Amino acid sequence: MPESILRQILMTIKKFILFATLAFLFASCGEFVRVQQSTDVALKYSYAKKFYNEHKYSKAASLLEDVRGVYDGTSEGEQLIFLLAECYFEMKRDADAGSCYQEYYNKYPKGARVDEARYKSGYCFYQASPDARLDQSDTYVAIQELQSYLDFFPEGKYAREAEKMLFDLQDKLAYKEYLSAKLYYDLGLYLGNNYRSCIVTVDAALKAFPYTKHREEFVFLMLQAMYEEASFSVNEKLQTRYRDVADQYFAYINEFPNGKYLKQAKKIYDNVAKHISQDA
Repeated sequence: MPESILRQILMTIKKFILFATLAFLFASCGEFVRVQQSTDVALKYSYAKKFYNEHKYSKAASLLEDVRGVYDGTSEGEQLIFLLAECYFEMKRDADAGSCYQEYYNKYPKGARVDEARYKSGYCFYQASPDARLDQSDTYVAIQELQSYLDFFPEGKYAREAEKMLFDLQDKLAYKEYLSAKLYYDLGLYLGNNYRSCIVTVDAALKAFPYTKHREEFVFLMLQAMYEEASFSVNEKLQTRYRDVADQYFAYINEFPNGKYLKQAKKIYDNVAKHISQDA
């Protein structure tokens, strides 16, 4: 067969595939628009389930939103709101999914999937939880939801995952406090004694999050801030603060005998020990 004819045949096949695909897409869109514009609530709900089973979550969610008010409080309402939550879940709309799961277990506290709804609510807000440097509203909601799940289902099948996420979220909040304390330390004596603010922030964080994986960073930052504050202290406070620094050094090496900051900590202690021995 001549090459030119073969080329024409291939072009014809490609055009046919393109036209067939476009026709399918137009038919699909036309079907959705027709159902969306319909006043038949049952038809919309039926198609929402059909679209969901076809993994067309955006279309399913749109139709479910249209009819959710009609089915609210009915026998179908429980399934509908959970299905809507699942659509948002698949669409990665975490906050919307979490809110729908919340609505499910609040309206149907004895629902067939209430344990899953409580867990997924926490999971969705966990996913929505932003970087530690940003506002942590979703983090607090996630902690509340996951703790609520564990309160209701301490032996539930999602308990282990919920506990792990709780620890992760608490570490994120702890790290946010560490960043705040580090900022105070970096500001030093700018417009006041920021070393004292650093010390206070670290102390509060260690009380709030005693088992954080950032504990060593907190303890060493406390040592640094105490040393810097002591270095700029007036004579009346100098000896007391140098001794406090020495105590903090021993607290650090006792808790972290193989710590990451041993050399820096030892250097601080050596400087402080000289002052204590000279001025004692």
